[in-house]
Parts: sequence; C-alpha cells; structure tokens
Amino acid sequence: MKLKRIIMGMAIMMAGVFSASASDSFSRDVSILPTVAQELIGKNFKANVSLIKVDKTLGHIDEYDVVLTDGTEISFDRQGNLKEVETSQSKSVPKGLVPASIARYITSSHKGQHIVSLERKRNGWDIELSNGIDIRFDKEGNFLRYDD
Repeated sequence: MKLKRIIMGMAIMMAGVFSASASDSFSRDVSILPTVAQELIGKNFKANVSLIKVDKTLGHIDEYDVVLTDGTEISFDRQGNLKEVETSQSKSVPKGLVPASIARYITSSHKGQHIVSLERKRNGWDIELSNGIDIRFDKEGNFLRYDD
C-alpha cells in the first residue's frame, strides 16, 4: 500500500513537470518580444524572423529563442537582453553585438576568422570562431583561455 502511494505520488509529480514544460509557445509575431529584443534584431539583422519560441516554466517566461530566415539563432532572457547568437559557418555575428575588446583580440590574434557564436555568460563571454576554436573572455572582454 505504501509503495503504491509512492508510485502514485511520483507519477503526479512527473505529470506536473511535463505539463509545466509543455506550456512553451511558438509564434512568428515579433511584437511578442520585449522592445529591447525587437530593436536589437531590427538594428543588427537583415533576415526576417522565421520562428519565435517562448520558453516558459510554471507559466513564467524564462527566455525567447528566435530563428531567422537565414538560419541564425538568437536567445534573449525574459527582459529581452541578448544571451546568445549562433550563425552558420559562412556568416558572422554582427559587429555591433561583439564587445570592442573581443573584436580587437580576434582581429589581431585570429586573422581571417570570424565569430560564428557569441554567448553572454554571468562571468563573461564564450565565442566560437569559424575555424571551430572556442575562446573565453571575462566580462570586460579580456582574453581568459581557449576552451575545448
């Protein structure tokens, strides 16, 4: 009897978790994004929005994932602040999104390469170059190390 209650309790908890994560929504309407995110897309990207996924947990928005018609993927936090940009190997992250110190480092240390992925972390930046090299920078854009 006790085992049956435990199993039933676990089943109810799992159902709750699945239903909470199933509340994500999809749209093509840019107006659902925070104004900051709308402005960033309009200023830095020529491609149109193909799809917007609104990630929700327990009914609260966690982040927005945007896919552009050229395949570029952009993630924003709930306030519309940029979290990550990923492009194809043939494209590069728009220069207006790359901190100046990181852009200078790439230009001087990795001639001929361009940034295909830029991710803002709590303690700095992670970037990936077109040749596959991953580099970490601190919040101010100072080089820290190469990553695997």
